[in-house]
Amino acid sequence: MERSLETQVDQAVEAWLRWVPRWEPATHRGRVAPCRRCLGSPILSAAGIGANTPHGVQHGLSTRMKTIVDHAVADYTARNLPMLQRELDHQAARNRARSYRPAEDLDPEFDGLPLDPEPVPGAPFLFTIAGLADESAAALPALPPLTEEAKAALRQEVALADEFANMVGREICGMLLRHRIYIQAAISQHVEPQIEALLAELTDSLDSPFDPEAP
Repeated sequence: MERSLETQVDQAVEAWLRWVPRWEPATHRGRVAPCRRCLGSPILSAAGIGANTPHGVQHGLSTRMKTIVDHAVADYTARNLPMLQRELDHQAARNRARSYRPAEDLDPEFDGLPLDPEPVPGAPFLFTIAGLADESAAALPALPPLTEEAKAALRQEVALADEFANMVGREICGMLLRHRIYIQAAISQHVEPQIEALLAELTDSLDSPFDPEAP
């Protein structure tokens, strides 16, 4: 029996709560571009996760909720939108034929993030993971062309899929409201103390920049 949407949300939140104690602040240079999945996300707002929460913590939850939406939309599309389903099947077959697929099967905390770090000015990469993946995709034949009538019909089905995705997203936001207290408690217990420790360490280093006993 297929799990209900509510059960899926409950289990995804529980998985995120189990992961949060393992979170640690990133020690590498952050990216300049904001994450379009997390920036202004109504799902994160419903969960009570503020914009000042570290992005890694946000991303782990927003990705888990996106997966639920994606699965619901995939089921809806398979049952109701034959043209869109056919195009998705073509694209899936094309993706499976690629020899290099580095963005697949990632943990939720990394899914959807850029494959490569930000480039350093004056120090170009010899190669990038994204570039290798693009080369692999470019070697495949293009998808069959569509007539103008087929394009118009496909746009209508895409609009219906988007409308359904928005509806599922709104339902998830409502379900997350009752998880807010547990989500916020986890951030207070496991995330905020690490941030406060980093800020205290930074303050100490600024107060005593020339202290010979400083580490």
